[in-house]
Amino acid sequence: MARFILRRVVNVIPVAFLVLLVTFSLIHIAPGNPAYTILGEQASPQAVKLLDQKMGLDRPVVVQFLVYLKQVVEGNLGTSLLDHQTVSSLIVTRLPVTFELAFLAVLVSLVVALPAGILAAYRPNSWIDSVSRLLALVGAAVPNFWLALLLVYFFAVSLHWFPSLGWVPVNQGIGQNLWHVVLPVVVLALPLVAVTSRVLRGELMEVMRRLYIQVARAKGVREWAVVMRHGLKNALIPVVTVVGLQVGGLLGGVVITESIFSLPGMGQLVVDAIFNRDYPVLQGSVLFMALVVLLANLVVDLCYAALDPRIRYN
Repeated sequence: MARFILRRVVNVIPVAFLVLLVTFSLIHIAPGNPAYTILGEQASPQAVKLLDQKMGLDRPVVVQFLVYLKQVVEGNLGTSLLDHQTVSSLIVTRLPVTFELAFLAVLVSLVVALPAGILAAYRPNSWIDSVSRLLALVGAAVPNFWLALLLVYFFAVSLHWFPSLGWVPVNQGIGQNLWHVVLPVVVLALPLVAVTSRVLRGELMEVMRRLYIQVARAKGVREWAVVMRHGLKNALIPVVTVVGLQVGGLLGGVVITESIFSLPGMGQLVVDAIFNRDYPVLQGSVLFMALVVLLANLVVDLCYAALDPRIRYN
């Protein structure tokens, strides 16, 4: 197991390099100059040239990439071109918001999807299965940004139940904090509920047809115990896979959701960096998100061995 984890950690290096290369290339292919963002569109060419020299943007693109790569290897993600803060400090400042949204979204999705999937598999073609199927269809079909706008209009603007914008840190009141993140969490959790519940339903129905389930029933084990003790554990491996794969999609949804609800998280940081052409912030944020996805995949692999003792990584 230790050798497997070490091998996976080593494999992160080429993936991180590829992420850096692609992000760096796309940023420099896009038109525009961050010097105009800093100085204004009416800045003189001489002032823009001087600022480019100061920021090192007048160097060849290959040289700029090698310099940035050297900084990353040394543990330095660079400094923001606009406010001159280190990228690491900006990420640390914004990370709690995104982490809370992602954690609550996954938690809510599991709390809803697991019972829905189990009940739908236990009572196929019942009204519970129909409601679960409808919820999955809505969650998969409705785009995040459209769902966010609908929730804001109905629950914030019309009913005034929840705030439409803003963020309250946990240290200023956990109640206010949760009140402000209800709508964003629902937007992020609904697609997860849709996929997870349907995957669990299909896998659990397949598991319940296997021979050891019939043996457990023949021994007189209660039906609910058969489902929860013998069926659910073996049906969770595909669910763990889906949840792990959806981490990347969740980070992508955070970018849109945080922008709509004006939440100061990683997603908003990426959007601001794109509009301001803040190269170091954008590159550092994308690299950090990629590492989070790789870590999530590693955790998924380790969960396989915990759920099924027959799985061994040699």
